[in-house]
Amino acid sequence: MAAGSAIQIPSRLPLLLTHEGVLLPGSTMRTSVDSPRNMQLVRSRLLKGTSLRSTIIGVIPNTSDPTSDCDDLPSLHRIGTAALAVQVVGSNWPKPHYTLLVTGLCRFQILQLLKEKPYPVAEVEQLDRLEQFTNQHKSEEELGELSEQFYKYAVQLVEMLDMSVPAVAKLRRLLDNLPREALPDILTSIIRTSNQEKLQILDAVRLEERFKMTIPLLVRQIEGLKLLQKTRKPKQDDDKRVVAIRPNRRINHIPSTTEDEEEEEDHDDVVMLEKKIRTSSMSEQAFKVCLKEIKRLKKMPQSMPEYALTRNYLELMVELPWNKSTKDRLEIRAARILLDNDHYAMEKLKKRVLEYLAVRQLKNNLKGPILCFVGPPGVGKTSVGRSIAKTLGREFHRIALGGVCDQSDIRGHRRTYVGSMPGRIINGLKTVGVNNPVFLLDEVDKLGKSLQGDPAAALLEVLDPEQNHSFTDHYLNVAFDLSQVLFIATANTTATIPPALLDRMEVIQVPGYTQEEKIEIAHRHLIPKQLEQHGLTPQQIQIPQVTTLDIITRYTREAGVRSLDRKLGAICRAVAVKVAEGQHKETKPDRSELGEGEDCREHVTEDAKSESISDAADLALPPEMPILIDFHALKDILGPPMYEMEVSERLSQPGVAIGLAWTPLGGEIMFVEASRMDGEGQLTLTGQLGDVMKESAHLAISWLRSNAKRYQLTNASGSFDLLDNTDIHLHFPAGAVTKDGPSAGVTIVTCLASLFSGRLVCSDVAMTGEITLRGLVLPVGGIKDKVLAAHRAGLKRIIIPQRNEKDLEEIALNEITFRQSAKEWWHQEKQEFGSFKEMRRGFKDNRNSSSHFCQGKVMH
Repeated sequence: MAAGSAIQIPSRLPLLLTHEGVLLPGSTMRTSVDSPRNMQLVRSRLLKGTSLRSTIIGVIPNTSDPTSDCDDLPSLHRIGTAALAVQVVGSNWPKPHYTLLVTGLCRFQILQLLKEKPYPVAEVEQLDRLEQFTNQHKSEEELGELSEQFYKYAVQLVEMLDMSVPAVAKLRRLLDNLPREALPDILTSIIRTSNQEKLQILDAVRLEERFKMTIPLLVRQIEGLKLLQKTRKPKQDDDKRVVAIRPNRRINHIPSTTEDEEEEEDHDDVVMLEKKIRTSSMSEQAFKVCLKEIKRLKKMPQSMPEYALTRNYLELMVELPWNKSTKDRLEIRAARILLDNDHYAMEKLKKRVLEYLAVRQLKNNLKGPILCFVGPPGVGKTSVGRSIAKTLGREFHRIALGGVCDQSDIRGHRRTYVGSMPGRIINGLKTVGVNNPVFLLDEVDKLGKSLQGDPAAALLEVLDPEQNHSFTDHYLNVAFDLSQVLFIATANTTATIPPALLDRMEVIQVPGYTQEEKIEIAHRHLIPKQLEQHGLTPQQIQIPQVTTLDIITRYTREAGVRSLDRKLGAICRAVAVKVAEGQHKETKPDRSELGEGEDCREHVTEDAKSESISDAADLALPPEMPILIDFHALKDILGPPMYEMEVSERLSQPGVAIGLAWTPLGGEIMFVEASRMDGEGQLTLTGQLGDVMKESAHLAISWLRSNAKRYQLTNASGSFDLLDNTDIHLHFPAGAVTKDGPSAGVTIVTCLASLFSGRLVCSDVAMTGEITLRGLVLPVGGIKDKVLAAHRAGLKRIIIPQRNEKDLEEIALNEITFRQSAKEWWHQEKQEFGSFKEMRRGFKDNRNSSSHFCQGKVMH
């Protein structure tokens, strides 16, 4: 609109509510209209109107929720901008809306809201008079120095911009041609300001106030441009097409050097990288590849995405330990002592490590073995790998493979992909910084398989001693020697490991612990660790071995010691509460304070004299006694026992036998129950049995039917045909657990023989073994885990196949451990016998049965 025009805005204006910005007089804004009321305004006034006055609308900044339309006066901003709709564009995607191009004319004030629907219309009062812009000299005289100061900053700001840009040159001309009164609104809409600051300028009706509020905004923009010019470094390209601007590596340092020196500084990193490549000890093949890549890097503009990829690749090649290694500690005696101090038992595993050290003394270039520790959780497979690294004096790195289903995790991504990175093997070598660390491949039996490849197949090259001397990662694309790395894999079972991968590893079984071994582990390692973690000392708490045995037998049932460790932690927390409360015990916790009866009493050191006793008398007080954890305190802290010996109760009638099963979590005892009833000779099997176990049940009943006369087995009617008018139901309790395997054949035969003969199975006997149709007993696996499960359940005798007798050598207990166990049993069972003679007889019987177990005898 011309400056000399004297057009007045209508006294009634339709209101357009916008939340996309603040329109100021003299500026232009493009806004989107999609609310129902705003769209109705566009259709009724702008699209159908013909006169100039019909295209003048009031633009009100919507300061409330943008998703809602204002219905009442308080939600409308008091001051708005009368605007001229220059352009209207409609669209139906993604939903119907209009796009308006509006130019601000002047400010107005809302006096009264006349109507709300279909769009708001208000009675307004014009605040800025358009004709006052014609009297420029009068305004300059009134504002004086304030106007000149504003004009000075405005000119300084525009001159800091690139005058070759047409928009900047036009803005410079406008500063001289436009009235000074219009400049604050125009420049505020051009420079970087927030909507809140624009709203403050809109509310500034007085011109003097508007100048005062706009000058700080100009100063802020000028300082920002100055800082930007200091922190960016233009670099002229050879073809002089563009000026590439990149952040300087050190923003606070602004060099004042010549152009040649600046270019030299830009190439410092590349020169240093090339120097590192030439001084590194990488292989000849890798050296040639790096030199080729560094030449490409020098010719490559830094703005290209491939520049960063190539530089990251070269930095990784320099950081890899091509020939850097640690020296092994080859002292056999020191290594034996260190392994014995860190881990109790595990004799086979320690023996294998010492053999490796002995051969290294004789041959320095021995390739690292590929070991695989297989055993139930909590037996120390992962921690023993860390101890082996400590024994050898090597770096240790753990790689968790559980759930990995992409081969790129092992062999890396090719550099053609965006975001490519090396595999976990190469990344681990970069982390440890040596080429002969101990790598622990944890949970190798839980590798997955997906469309991205098979990571187990990718491990074939890594774990093959004949191939890993030239392992090629997809990211490196050059060979790297892994022959000096000591790989240790851990698994709970070998059933899920592919045969090709299993063939490349030396499998070492790490079975569960006996009760005696758990007691030693608890008092050597677990209890000191828990005391240190809870801030306690041996002078504050004592846990006898009898209490530890109670925890093992009554509160845990596992092959490892993780649950035992958690129970000991719970005891230490309960004692820490007592110690923190200042209640010092002499013997054991007061059961009444813990909320459990009056049997367990607490003897507290008595201080009856209180404040009247002198300091010398205080020094004579007896020392504080530690808290002794006995059975009653154990029950108060951990609750009632979770596992009770129920074997004798369940074997109180014929047709029940105890079997032994192996699981990835260790050995377990398994009850087999049978019953018969009148029927049509059917065999029913329940308990979520697998196909192999169902076949074992059919084999058992077939063998018994063929040998019924020999063993005098009859049905209810006295017939030797066991299924004549008789149905048999076999059930394996814990029906929610899936069961399968051939080792239950002997147990099923014994259970059915007990059912048809009417004789009870001994309550202290467990059995395992696979049967054939001819009655032969075949060997089974997992003997040690099964024997340990029977030992945990308190069973005295086991029946195993004769061909498994060789497996008993690994589970023989030494005499010292037995004596300690017998001594604890003596004190524990003393109160359960009527006389010393009976106690002696019972101890003798228990010793005989335990010695048979210790010697690995097969009891029939």
